[in-house]
Order: sequence, then structure tokens, then C-alpha cells
Amino acid sequence: MGTLLHTDEKLTRDAMAQMVAADIPAGAFVNLGIGQPTNVSNFLTAEQGVTLHTENGMLGMGPVATGEQVDEDLINAGKIPVTELPGASFFHHADSFAMMRGGHLDVCVLGAFQVSAAGDLANWHTGAEGAIPAVGGAMDLAIGAKQTWVMMSLFTKNGDSKLVDQLSYPVTGLGCVSRIYTEVAVFELRQGQVFVRSTHGISFEELQAKLPVELARG
Repeated sequence: MGTLLHTDEKLTRDAMAQMVAADIPAGAFVNLGIGQPTNVSNFLTAEQGVTLHTENGMLGMGPVATGEQVDEDLINAGKIPVTELPGASFFHHADSFAMMRGGHLDVCVLGAFQVSAAGDLANWHTGAEGAIPAVGGAMDLAIGAKQTWVMMSLFTKNGDSKLVDQLSYPVTGLGCVSRIYTEVAVFELRQGQVFVRSTHGISFEELQAKLPVELARG
């Protein structure tokens, strides 16, 4: 058994984003999904040389815009005002999706409703009556990127685990997720097994008792 990294407190959203940012390889081309993943841009350093892509047609996105930086014409795919870094470029939607589908992104970081132990992803529709489906570019990103990571809260408001044995929500992509960042644990998914890289505010044993999937330390 490996030794787990452990902290006594749950991770805040900023702490999760900072952890994801630190894990992104230097020089990578990265897409950050709507919701929690957007915050990752605020913790990337210039030394990392990471280039952010948005599916609405931009390379070289900077941190979220605030105050006088806000330009309503400069937004990411989630309609959030963003900044541009030196050398940023803009292009047609079709070219942007060609980048996504062609395997040109090193990492995409997405939110999720569910992730299975096999790395299957559900993040566009819960199937709930009256809910508005919003797939956007998620399917293209999930399958097209070289690595797909997920940032999400581990439990629903009802206390159900979002990390499941099999998806019960409509599928976005099969076998695509390799890493999951949550407020209480970080998971690595490899060959159908779920490895716990770190725990936060919970012990490994307590975590296992709350989840419907078998966990391994690693």
C-alpha cells in the first residue's frame, strides 16, 4: 500500500483549482470547462507556459477578467469575461472544434454529474424532467483531448456519490476520464481501478465507506 497525502480540512474550490493548475504539464495546450474548471486559469503561472483554449475560438486565454478588465466581447465558452495574454489568437468555431477533435489538446478539465470507475463521463444532462441539456463541446473535448480530468464535488446535495460503478445519467464519453479532483479526495483512474492519491478532511477508510466503488491506495 502507498502512503496517501492527507490534509485535515476539505479542499476549497480555490485549493482544488490551485492543485489542478500545479498538475498541468509545462507547455501544455489546455481547455477548461464551464463551472469549477474555469477557476484553474487564475492559478497558472507564466513559468508553466500553458496555453488555454476555448471552444468558442481562442488560444491564449488569461485569467478571469475583473473590474476595468472586463470586455463583454471577450468571453470564454461559458460566457464569462476573460483576459487575453500576449500572442493570443482568435479563429472560427469550426477551426476550434478541429483542434479539439484532432487530438491537439494535451489536457481538458471538465465538470461532471457522474464519473464511473471505468472512466466513463456524464456531464451534459441528468435526464431530469424539465432540465435543459447542454452538451456544448463536452463530447468532443472528453474524447479528443490526450487527458481528460474532472473537477467536481464528490457528493450530491442528497449525499449520493458522483463516483459510481456505472453511470445512470446520459453518457458524454466512455473510458475518457483519468483523474478526478474533489473537495475530499483526488482519484486516479487506471485500467478500471480507482486509486486514491490524496484525502482531505476524511480518512481513506471513511471515504471507502461512503463510496460504491472499490478503492486502492496509490
